[in-house]
Amino acid sequence: MGADLVWSISAAAVTAALVMGATALVARRQGRVAVVDVSWGSGFVLVAVVCALLALLRDTGDPLRTVFLTAIVAVWGSRLAWHIHRRTAGHTDEDPRYEKVLGGSLSQVGMGRAVRKVFAVQGVALTIIALPVAVGVVGETRWWPLVVLGGVLWIVGLVFESVGDAQLAAYRARPRESRPQVLDTGLWRFTRHPNYFGDACVWWGVWLAGGLATGWVAGLATLVAPIAMTFFLVYATGARLIEKTMMQRPGYPEYAARTSFFVPLPPRRA
Repeated sequence: MGADLVWSISAAAVTAALVMGATALVARRQGRVAVVDVSWGSGFVLVAVVCALLALLRDTGDPLRTVFLTAIVAVWGSRLAWHIHRRTAGHTDEDPRYEKVLGGSLSQVGMGRAVRKVFAVQGVALTIIALPVAVGVVGETRWWPLVVLGGVLWIVGLVFESVGDAQLAAYRARPRESRPQVLDTGLWRFTRHPNYFGDACVWWGVWLAGGLATGWVAGLATLVAPIAMTFFLVYATGARLIEKTMMQRPGYPEYAARTSFFVPLPPRRA
């Protein structure tokens, strides 16, 4: 498995680098770094497909689990990329999250800083987070029940993410004067970030199915993947950055006082 593992991880790293390199060129042409959000989901799809094809061509791993891992990553990544593309199509302004990371707009800080602070970082993060897939497609399946459990957790995550996004889109589509100050119904009643929570569940599920199901050594070696994804979702470019802006909006501090930040919980009393 050693040589096959090196080939698979190397293929994941090269694919991630190519994806982020191409995204940097698009960002330079459009003048905004936020285009990387679309490449984030689609990048995982490409990495999974490349690693799976390499594993099948080299006749290594468990073909059934290889197809399963590729399918769940492809469904998740394609949905995420399409959702973000549809939501941001036609936008010309920069995402405030990236302005904060860069210290200004792309035109102000230059492409070199954007590559160092965003594209290179996300390329490395994509490679690390994809480790359960790169390992899973070349390893033998030791514990099939963990593959099933990972699939169940993946479904839970995809439901939270897709339903949460749909509820937010419906809220934003309502006339501003007739909608509540904050969205506090549906999944948003139990967590302030159901879409991010769903993302985390998806990748803990992928780790169970692709990493831990391969064995304890593979599980421990790839544990960094769901931890890194959760860190990104909560701290790096996710919920914490959004909260800094949202706390300035009327009604949001009261909503935050009664609603769980990340993990869904019953609302607290005011």
